[in-house]
Amino acid sequence: MPQELSLPVPDDFHIHLRQGQDLASYAKSAEQQFGRILVMPNTEPPVNSAESVKKYKAEILAAAPSLKVLLTFKLNKNYTEQELLEMRKNGAIAAKYYPLGVTTNSQDGVSQIEDMYPTIELMEKLDLVLCLHGEEPGVFCLDREKKFLKHLEKLIRIFPKLRIVLEHVSSAEAVERVKSLPQNVAATVTVHHFILTLDDIVGDSLRPQNFCKPIPKLPKDKEVLRAAVFSGNNKFFLGTDSAPHALEKKECLCGAAGIYSAPVAIPILIEEFEKENELALLPNFIAGFGADFYKIPRQNKKVTYIKKEWQVPKIIDGAVPLRAGEVLKWDRK
Repeated sequence: MPQELSLPVPDDFHIHLRQGQDLASYAKSAEQQFGRILVMPNTEPPVNSAESVKKYKAEILAAAPSLKVLLTFKLNKNYTEQELLEMRKNGAIAAKYYPLGVTTNSQDGVSQIEDMYPTIELMEKLDLVLCLHGEEPGVFCLDREKKFLKHLEKLIRIFPKLRIVLEHVSSAEAVERVKSLPQNVAATVTVHHFILTLDDIVGDSLRPQNFCKPIPKLPKDKEVLRAAVFSGNNKFFLGTDSAPHALEKKECLCGAAGIYSAPVAIPILIEEFEKENELALLPNFIAGFGADFYKIPRQNKKVTYIKKEWQVPKIIDGAVPLRAGEVLKWDRK
């Protein structure tokens, strides 16, 4: 087994940095782990205009100047072609679809995706990516992703040239559907869906720090997801969906959904790929397939990781990180 590993500087094609005082800490932590990030727009107020895209990017870079920051904007039905062009000019490469009420700050989300078709048609024309939070509102929580897949299929029929990312894929049905659709449909894979099941949230005891949307599902779902990644399929690439919340917002009567994984994502993935004897597949997963899909250059810089045990702090940036207090086997040199 290797004691040292040279990898391309990782990309994260799905991350939340929040806003206000917390943003600087989360951005700096991301800068320590990733070279390039795609930042989600579900802030309050949301990132939904050329000016807000420009402002949010400037705030992130002020805290983490060495990061390559790519932005998303919140999908709505009122954008003009000129507004989309202005957002792209300011650093946005994708729109994010949030169904009504399914996750953090989605109270202004979409109730009927068909209402978004005029904007989506413009996005197809301009070759902007559509990122989907693929859950159907009002459905039993473990079935929401599966029930959403009909919309994915309809989108690709109506907009055959549109590039679509099914974010944080979590169910066997969704994995298989992405595999079966054309090459302009891909999926991001989170570290937590790669290692957790529902048992890790409500098994022997309630673990609110592992609560996220979509909810990690059954062991068979996790195994299908892992098999897709370990097959080397270029439709699946890293998007951590790192979503920090302060401790008091997780451990309370109505705890927030989200897992803070950015500080530990790559060490965990190295460990998981090593266990499966698939370290050769890791570079493409963390710094290849995503860049190819988004039509941006692959990273040419390298970073070294060494096999050295270290204990994950119980609190990082005011939030409890994934696998807090546990010992990981790999660390960045």
